[in-house]
Amino acid sequence: MVECVVKNWEGQEAGTASLDLQVAKEESASHIVHRALVRQMNNARQGTVSTKTRAEVRGGGRKPWRQKGTGRARAGSNRSPLWRGGGVIFGPKPRDYSVKMNRKERRLALRTVLQSRIDDLVVVEGFENKFSRPKTRELLDAIARWGIDPNAKILLIIAERQELVYLSARNLENVKLITAANLNIHDLLNADHLVITSPALEAIQEVYSD
Repeated sequence: MVECVVKNWEGQEAGTASLDLQVAKEESASHIVHRALVRQMNNARQGTVSTKTRAEVRGGGRKPWRQKGTGRARAGSNRSPLWRGGGVIFGPKPRDYSVKMNRKERRLALRTVLQSRIDDLVVVEGFENKFSRPKTRELLDAIARWGIDPNAKILLIIAERQELVYLSARNLENVKLITAANLNIHDLLNADHLVITSPALEAIQEVYSD
């Protein structure tokens, strides 16, 4: 179990929160996290890229010149891969890149990554009611008060999507906003700092405590 200091909107200590997650063994942690990350990145690929073979390129039905007597190499089609405008040899075709991984393994990898980022984790009180209208500057100032470099890559995790918070954060290029339900390996590893609201931490603890 790890105890985290909870900060309020002004950046002052307002209590503590605990994070108690079952993680992978040290000798297998990096392997299972790597598998989960590769799975997520592969499953994000569309796999729609496609090229045409010599059989699919339009034209090329007529033999360019006769077989013998011209002094040139034999040619049966001007859509050969050796010709300009011809087909592609072993080019990419639409395919499914998705990789399967057991649900228990995926959740174990997610818990392991979250627990490993505890030194970069900042827990704050829910601040949805602090915005009367979308205001990026107010959110940026709050991030600075929480002791985080505003120029660093920040992952902001909230319990549920709030429109005013979303509109305030979307103009910040280095801040990514997600809900606790959309927690994923790539975002956790890619960020320099994690900012989690208390309600989001409770939701994560409840869902991933098994």
